[in-house]
Amino acid sequence: MKKKANDQFTLFDRRKFIKFFGLSSAMLTVGLDVLYSGGTKAQEWVAGMIKDLTWKPVALPIPRLIDGLTPDEQIEFYSEYEAQDDLILPEGFTYNVIASWGDPVGDCRYGYNNDHIGFVESGENQAYLVVNHESMDYDNLATYLETFPMVMGYALPDHVLNEIKDNVILDFSEMNDEDPKKEMIKSIALEGAADMGISVISVERNNNGDWIRTFSEQDRRISVTQALKDPAKLSKSTGPASSVFRKQNKIGFDDGLLDKCIGSFWNCSGGTTPWGTVISAEEWLDAHVIYPVKADGSSFPPTTMPFYTSTFNGLGNIFGLAGNKYGWGVEIDPENKDDFGTKHTMLGRYRHEAFAFNCKKNKPLAVYAGDDTKGGHIYKMISAGKVSNPKSKSNSKLFEEGVLHAAKFSKDGTGYWIPLTSDTILDPVLPSGVIAGIVSLPNPDRVKGGIQTYTKDDEVRSIYQNKGFNKLGDLYLGDDDTEIQGAILIDAHYAANAVGASGCPRPEDCEFDEKKGVLYFACTAVTGDADDSDSPDREIFAWDDHEGNENLTDHQNDSYRPGIIIKIADDNDASPESLTFTWETLMMGGEPADGGAGWANPDNLELDDKGNLWMVTDISSEVLNQPVIDRDKVSNSSLRGIYSNNNAWFIPTSGPYSGQSFPFAIGPTETELCGLQFSADQRTLFLTPQHPGVFNGIRKDMAFEERRFALKTTDGREFFQVRKVPIGSNWPSKEPNQPPRPSIVAVRRKNNKPIV
Repeated sequence: MKKKANDQFTLFDRRKFIKFFGLSSAMLTVGLDVLYSGGTKAQEWVAGMIKDLTWKPVALPIPRLIDGLTPDEQIEFYSEYEAQDDLILPEGFTYNVIASWGDPVGDCRYGYNNDHIGFVESGENQAYLVVNHESMDYDNLATYLETFPMVMGYALPDHVLNEIKDNVILDFSEMNDEDPKKEMIKSIALEGAADMGISVISVERNNNGDWIRTFSEQDRRISVTQALKDPAKLSKSTGPASSVFRKQNKIGFDDGLLDKCIGSFWNCSGGTTPWGTVISAEEWLDAHVIYPVKADGSSFPPTTMPFYTSTFNGLGNIFGLAGNKYGWGVEIDPENKDDFGTKHTMLGRYRHEAFAFNCKKNKPLAVYAGDDTKGGHIYKMISAGKVSNPKSKSNSKLFEEGVLHAAKFSKDGTGYWIPLTSDTILDPVLPSGVIAGIVSLPNPDRVKGGIQTYTKDDEVRSIYQNKGFNKLGDLYLGDDDTEIQGAILIDAHYAANAVGASGCPRPEDCEFDEKKGVLYFACTAVTGDADDSDSPDREIFAWDDHEGNENLTDHQNDSYRPGIIIKIADDNDASPESLTFTWETLMMGGEPADGGAGWANPDNLELDDKGNLWMVTDISSEVLNQPVIDRDKVSNSSLRGIYSNNNAWFIPTSGPYSGQSFPFAIGPTETELCGLQFSADQRTLFLTPQHPGVFNGIRKDMAFEERRFALKTTDGREFFQVRKVPIGSNWPSKEPNQPPRPSIVAVRRKNNKPIV
């Protein structure tokens, strides 16, 4: 029988607040029923909340309990809404733009699609910002190409892209050197690669509180293009996989560079170390190179992946990149102008999203990270050496030797870390144990290498037994133990599948709270589409309430869920070397009427100095503000159109409002709101809205549309909203017909007091 929205909300949230936040929660003190019904008492609670927060949450398009409105008042209040092509902040706050795509950085330019920000103080009111750049809009290359000449002042020969048969180049090296199309394509590829990677920029805070650039000699770009143009700008590597890079008798492709790497690309989130360096996460490596590898960890030839002119995926084919050299954590010391990144292979190779550090004196260093894929794992590297001084840059050596582990979750709220070492017993993930019923594992034909996918448990149980493979090291080849360990780390995701690590729902950003000894992880979406090779653990992350429910349509019964935030606490007082942990769901996304927190798809996280959690959302841009007329006839994924633009949230983890989510900012049109980094004095919050106008391009003459949305009141009643939606973007200039540009901004109070 289908639950009423009211019943689901009450059951879930009462239990959650009591378990996770205690009876001091203001939501329990005032009574859920009071807020649920709205009215005078609820409005008094809201007024008190705003006074305590010292700012009023921004206005979102869907009803929430913290509005203090009755359901009837919600229907009237939310019947109209206007989305804005701007960064919307609470009253009393402002922002300034520090850098935008195309601005000069060193001998190059500030890249596209800025993401993670590392903040490293260099003096009073002075700092370095280390900024990641993901991609140049593979989702919609047209916007990048449309705006490029307006931003750069020169045109790309992009007409050549339409002249390539079937929009595919199978082997760029085989193209005739006399063919002018070859040089044109390479020139466009170099521009695109220059817009990915990492920017290091120096900044200072001026008298009015804005952060502005100082253009120091440390300013520089780290990218594939920079490295191709100047060998002095190649990246270094450390750890066991470097031995694979150096070996002469590789099974697969050899780029001839030994343990050097050609720059970095698809840099997503990251982390700032306690000693003032920044780790940049190389995420979607398989956008440009082949992900699986040979049994010795060497790469398949770059031509294995074609170059696609319609999306610009497959740049490895153009530049001859070795696939095993991407998908790492890249450390940058912003103070060292000659540092172009060190890839620490002990951290493992996969779709890296973020890093968090448990750094205690006289203890090993623990580094946590997540794999942003639908069945990605959560990892913990424990260093072999110990921390002597948490602020010493000598700690970077601890990244070079240790043991990488992958998390195994149990339904009872416990878990343990599985070492990805050669002597770990094989215990493969079974198809029946994951939501999509498909598992990818290292190919048992180790001569062929790569991976195989399986849909039957019996096949998985027998594949390695038939060949006498018992331990993880049996699946990999090397001339010594170091090379075998290096091959395991290069193949970390599939190796983790082979030893039974839990698949998670796109674990993205993570933050470690040193004072509380807990690790927060944003899991963006619980998905398990049938065409995916991997998906989350069914026992841990499946939504049981929808199993066998005959009242749900096929569209509603898809596997999408709007994401969760989980909390992990290592045992033994959060010891960095602990191999066991406890875990729990901190918050769930979704509509308040269904027990959700009011947001969908949590991504980047940040902790302020009071231990409060901050989060930004990443709803796919093609879904944002798409009309929802009949809720029963759209998928749960398409239903996300109701949330309008992506936004930033403040989530107290203690005190009277713990467990609630308060919307702090709303991003410009079609952006993903990224970055989320506080200055040390907490007076500035840096954000990096990326890909404004990604699908509709330049907003022409302030164009907009009115669209209809079927929404729910907090007690589950449906009503319609008319929403005014900008078509395209002109942010950050906000001038009509100007190109949208990804940018980094500094948010502050107008009175320059701390944000919290």
